[in-house]
Amino acid sequence: MHRLRHGDHGPAVAEVRGTLSTLGFLHNGVSTTSREAINGSQWIAPDAVFDHHLDSAVRAFQQQRGLLVDGVVGTATYRSLKEASYRLGARTLIYQLSAPLYGDDVAALQTKLQDLGFYPGRVDGYFGPQTHEGLSSFQREIGIASDGICGPQTLRSLDLLGTRVTGGSPHAITEEELVRRSGPQLSGKRIVIDPDLGGGETGIVLDTAFGPITESDILWDLASRLEGRMAATGMETFLSRPHDQNPSPAQRAETSNTFEADLMISLRCSASTSPHANGVASFHFGNSHGATSRIGQVLSSFIQREIVARTSLQDCRTHGRTWDLLRLTNMPTVQVDIGYLTNESDVSVLANPRNRDIIAESILIAVKRLYLLGQDDQPTGTFTFAELLAEELSKADQA
Repeated sequence: MHRLRHGDHGPAVAEVRGTLSTLGFLHNGVSTTSREAINGSQWIAPDAVFDHHLDSAVRAFQQQRGLLVDGVVGTATYRSLKEASYRLGARTLIYQLSAPLYGDDVAALQTKLQDLGFYPGRVDGYFGPQTHEGLSSFQREIGIASDGICGPQTLRSLDLLGTRVTGGSPHAITEEELVRRSGPQLSGKRIVIDPDLGGGETGIVLDTAFGPITESDILWDLASRLEGRMAATGMETFLSRPHDQNPSPAQRAETSNTFEADLMISLRCSASTSPHANGVASFHFGNSHGATSRIGQVLSSFIQREIVARTSLQDCRTHGRTWDLLRLTNMPTVQVDIGYLTNESDVSVLANPRNRDIIAESILIAVKRLYLLGQDDQPTGTFTFAELLAEELSKADQA
């Protein structure tokens, strides 16, 4: 779709304004020329303007939904607006491969099934095979047709039965249990590494003290360094894409899910119109429904701490987001934005091959800390790759 921003006008702006008004993000500041009461309802003029009130409402919506807060209604924000407008019961919900269903109504169904003990997955608003299975199990349990279709009869049964158990997230508990059961050793762990860009998409081109280098070169080189160190510990590593291709985030997630990996680590660089924006940030899945990838959250925190302790990059903290790559992957996924290529200081860090070594080691140490379950006593930034490798080989010999 055409990206909408401050100053635009037309029917698409009217649709966005109407949706945000319905969702409660746009209470006032709408002029009588663009909104009038008709029979008790609000009518938005087809030639509505994207004014500063709408800009603020869009930003508030983006903040709540875990989207990039830029005030621009692009594909991700528009899709999220559509998802937020669905209420449970307004449409029939069914698992379909050709046109997957997303929406807050799906999230509401997942929450009801989870509270009743039929859905152990993540409340992500996606009607996938796990939601279908949980719904079918519920239907069988109460004696109605177990077709996995959420229609009026199923909704009535859900409302009548009510909640049996509340408190705690089965999905978070499952994630944590899988990490605990897999043990502290890195050998045998399966990791997907996802360097951004690829193919003809080179990103920003930099002229550095080490010679010209592209954004894609930095990310692929960092991924290669991380892959080599992980392989040395006995981990199984997979790349989310070939060097000459640049699949979409959804395609990267789909490919990565086929590996049945334990974790996924995605590598990105940032850019800004301001040359002062700088630092490293890490992201995990987390949405406005209260669903969070607990392991993703813990790992992103470890990665942040290690990189900040070992480099001069500013700490931009960890954040829950609903981006496709974080939402559609089956395994806990962390996206690391390792610096701004529009900032001179960050560029000086990332352009240096030695610093890319340090960042790769930081990420590997963070993964090790995750599997140690807090049992290590090494201060942040002090555990070295050589020490880690020696420990891994020692444990392997003992086994």
